[in-house]
Amino acid sequence: MTSRLCVVAAGGTGGHMFPAEALSRELAGRGWRIVLATDRRGEAYAQNFPAEERIALDAATGRGPIGMAKAGVAITRGVLQARSALKRLDAAVVVGFGGYPSAPALLAALSQGRPTLLHEQNAVLGRTNRWLSPYVGAVASSFPNLQKVPHGVGARVTLIGNPVRADIRALGERAFVAPTGDGAIQLLVTGGSQGSRILSETVPQALAALPEALRTRLRVQQQSRPETLEAALAVYARAGMEAEIAPFFSDMARRLSQAHLVIGRAGASTCSELAVAGLPSLLIPLKIAMDDHQRFNALSLVRAGGAEMVLEDEVTVDRLAASLAAMLSDPARLSAMSEGARSAALPDATSALADMVEAAAI
Repeated sequence: MTSRLCVVAAGGTGGHMFPAEALSRELAGRGWRIVLATDRRGEAYAQNFPAEERIALDAATGRGPIGMAKAGVAITRGVLQARSALKRLDAAVVVGFGGYPSAPALLAALSQGRPTLLHEQNAVLGRTNRWLSPYVGAVASSFPNLQKVPHGVGARVTLIGNPVRADIRALGERAFVAPTGDGAIQLLVTGGSQGSRILSETVPQALAALPEALRTRLRVQQQSRPETLEAALAVYARAGMEAEIAPFFSDMARRLSQAHLVIGRAGASTCSELAVAGLPSLLIPLKIAMDDHQRFNALSLVRAGGAEMVLEDEVTVDRLAASLAAMLSDPARLSAMSEGARSAALPDATSALADMVEAAAI
C-alpha cells in the first residue's frame, strides 16, 4: 500500500514554518509522505524540511486598488498551480499554517473536495486563517483565548498547543530550582529582530539600576542586534555585571535549562516554550504585531501566574527595574511562577496535531 501524502502549506516566516516542520517530522515518522507548499521567503527556513518535494506558490498581499488587484492575480495564479500539483500528487489532506502562501493551497484543496485543516500559532487568528477558517474541516489553536474567530467557527476549534522542538520538550521533565541565599541568578534576555531596541537598550539599563546586592548576583545572557551589542556590553561592564551578549544563541534549550527568569517578547513560540519549560518570565509584547497578537499570547501565561507583562508604552527603566527587583528578590515567587507557567503548557501539540491530520484524512 502506498503511503498517504500530506501537503503542508506555510508562509515564509519562522512562526509559520517551524510548527509546519514539527508536524511534518511527526507525520513522516508515522509513514506519511510530505510535500511543502510555500513561497520564496519560506525556502530560507526549509533547508532541513522533511519533504520529498517543494511547491513554490504565487501569493501576495497589497494595499489600495492596484495592490489588491495584483494580489488577486497572484493568488489566482497560485490556486491554479496548487490545483495542478494536488491532482498530480493525489494529496490525502492539506494543512495550512497561515501566511499568504497557505491560501492558494487550501483554496485549491477546497475546490477539489480534499480534506483540509489549519493551525493557528498565535492567540489571534491571522488574516489568512481568519478568511479560510469558515471553510476548512477543522481549526487547531495554540492558545485557549483565541481571538477574532468568525461566527460559527468556534465549535470546530480544537485547542492543541504549539509544536515545540524535542530539546525544549525535554525541559518539561526537569524541576525548576529557584536561586537561594547569595547564589547566582541566571537571567536570559531574548528578542526578535523586530522592535528589539527596548530589549537591547532599556533592559540593560534597568538591570544596572537594581540594588547592588541583587545586581552583583546576576549572570546575564542576552540576544542583541549587532548594532546595539557594544552599547549593552558597556552598560553591564559599568554596572559590574557578568554578561554574555550575542546576536543569536544556537543552544537555546541549554540556556533555558539554566535560567531563573526570561525577559523577552511574546511571540507564539516563545510563550509556548516558556510554558513547556516551566520558566518565569517578564514579557514585553511587540506593539506593532498584527492585531496585537503578542499581547494576547502573553495573557495566557499572565493569567496562569507564569509571567508578568509590561506593555511597550509603559516601559521605562524605573518600571522594569521595579518589576525585576520584586521578582528576582523573591525565590518563592519565582517558584510559584514556574508552576504557573507549567500549568499553561500543552507539550504534546505535535502528536495531537498529527492525530487531527490523520482523522481528517480518513
